[in-house]
Amino acid sequence: MAKKTIMLVCSAGMSTSLLVTKMQKAAEAKGMDADIFAVSASEADQHLESKPVDVLLLGPQVRFMKSQFEQKLAPKGIPLEVINMADYGMMNGEKVLAQAESLMK
Repeated sequence: MAKKTIMLVCSAGMSTSLLVTKMQKAAEAKGMDADIFAVSASEADQHLESKPVDVLLLGPQVRFMKSQFEQKLAPKGIPLEVINMADYGMMNGEKVLAQAESLMK
């Protein structure tokens, strides 16, 4: 399976970095080759321009930006979803990784 790039966007990029670590562990356990990283909403555009992204997940705290991101991502064909609040709160890397995988199929 080709390497998948999963971008998480939150307000500052801090809380989501812990979730990224848990998602990376879950991906390794599955033998999945994934580049998972978190950025702040203000940095998202430059990352979208500089590297290919397979899926973008928004942190619950920036769900109000979903329509803005949908407009940016539609021409690129990049799927987008808001991370389930319970999974985010519990920092459930496996469930959030599964959410990202389901969007990439």
